[in-house]
Amino acid sequence: MYLAGSEEKKRREEKRNSRRQSKMKGGVSVSMLVMILMVVRLSEPVGGTEEVHASVKNRLGSGRNMKVHCQSKDNDLGEQVVADGGEFGWDFSVNAWGTTLFYCDTEWEQVQDYHFDAYSFERDFVRCQSQCSWLISQEGIYALNNVTGFWEFFYTWSQSD
Repeated sequence: MYLAGSEEKKRREEKRNSRRQSKMKGGVSVSMLVMILMVVRLSEPVGGTEEVHASVKNRLGSGRNMKVHCQSKDNDLGEQVVADGGEFGWDFSVNAWGTTLFYCDTEWEQVQDYHFDAYSFERDFVRCQSQCSWLISQEGIYALNNVTGFWEFFYTWSQSD
């Protein structure tokens, strides 16, 4: 009798251990699933903004063309010649880390190789929202503030950023 009771006890303990192990395996799977979902969520654009459209408008007047060369760490958009009254634009997604940066070099007959940040997440995420517009004029560079609806004087030709 004693041996049979001992064997029964042993079987019950093995069954418990087996259940614990399967629960642990299930727990690991759930943990892995949660981690995968977190990584996928982090790779989505910040704030739900799918894309941002940036544009540089030539408002130099008097038929003056300008050159603009915009790029980020990952995307070189090449040099563009923008006619007076024209514009150059591009679309991009804001990265999950909030470090998206596009910068441009522009030049025209009175200004050579002027560098400015066309989109900096820290500065522009709220101000631009999904549309980041720049206007190049003889006085300097204006940026459209989508929150206020006003063009703001941002950069002057006499100083470099």
